[in-house]
Amino acid sequence: MEVTFTIILICIAAFFVAGFIDSIAGGAGFITVPSLLLCGVPPHLALGTGKLATSIGSLAAIWTFWRGNLILMRAVPLGIASSMAGSITGGNLALLVPAEMMGKIIIIMLPLAILLTIFSGGFKLSEGELPKKGFWLRIGLIGAIVGLYEGFFGPGAGTFYLIALHVFMKMGMVHASATSKVFNLAANFGAFLAFAAGGSVLYSIAIPCAVSSMIGNRVGAYYAIKIGGKFVRNILYVVLVLLVGSLVYRYF
Repeated sequence: MEVTFTIILICIAAFFVAGFIDSIAGGAGFITVPSLLLCGVPPHLALGTGKLATSIGSLAAIWTFWRGNLILMRAVPLGIASSMAGSITGGNLALLVPAEMMGKIIIIMLPLAILLTIFSGGFKLSEGELPKKGFWLRIGLIGAIVGLYEGFFGPGAGTFYLIALHVFMKMGMVHASATSKVFNLAANFGAFLAFAAGGSVLYSIAIPCAVSSMIGNRVGAYYAIKIGGKFVRNILYVVLVLLVGSLVYRYF
C-alpha cells in the first residue's frame, strides 16, 4: 500500500489517544487496529504494525509506574516469560490465517472482546492481600492465556491483564494497571517478533506512531498515579465507549 503523509498524521493522532488510554486502563488496540484498517492497512500488517508501536510506546508508562514503585516486581519474571511465550504462539497462529479471513475474524472478535471486557467482573477499587495459594500458577496462566490472545488478535489485552490481576490477584486498580503494562509489553514484543518474521510490519507507520504512543503513555501514566483508582475505573469505562464507537464507525 502507499503510505501518504496524511495517513501518517492520522495514525499518529490515533496512537497518541490510544497510548493515553492504554497506560491507564488498557485497550489501545481497540483504537489502533480500526484506525489502521480505516487507513487501508491490510489486516496482518495492521496487527504487526500496531504491536511494534504500542510495545515501544508502553515503555514510557512502565518507566513512570516503576519510578512510583507501583509494579509488583515479584510477579514480573514469570509474567514476562509466560506472556511472551503465549503471544509468540498466538502471532504464529494468526499468520497462518489468510488475509481475507483475518479481516472477517477481526470484525467478529472486536465486539466479543468488548463484551468480555464489560462482563469480566466488578471493580472494588480496594487493594486486598495477594493470594498465597496458587500465586505462581495464577501469574503463569494470566500471562499465557492473555498473551496468546494478544499475539493472535490483541485489542483489549491490556484491559484483560488489568482485570485479571485485579480480580484473581486482589491487586488495587493502580497497581494492577502498572503491573499489567509489563506483562502487556512482553506480549506485544513477542507478537511483534512473530509478525516481523512474517514480513507483516509497516515500519514507515510504526516508528512515528511509536513516538506518539510514548507521549500518550507518559501523559496517561502521570494522571493515573496522580488521581488514583477512581480515575482508572472511569477511564476504563471511557475505553469501552470508544471501542463500541470505533467499531460502529468502521463497519456500519
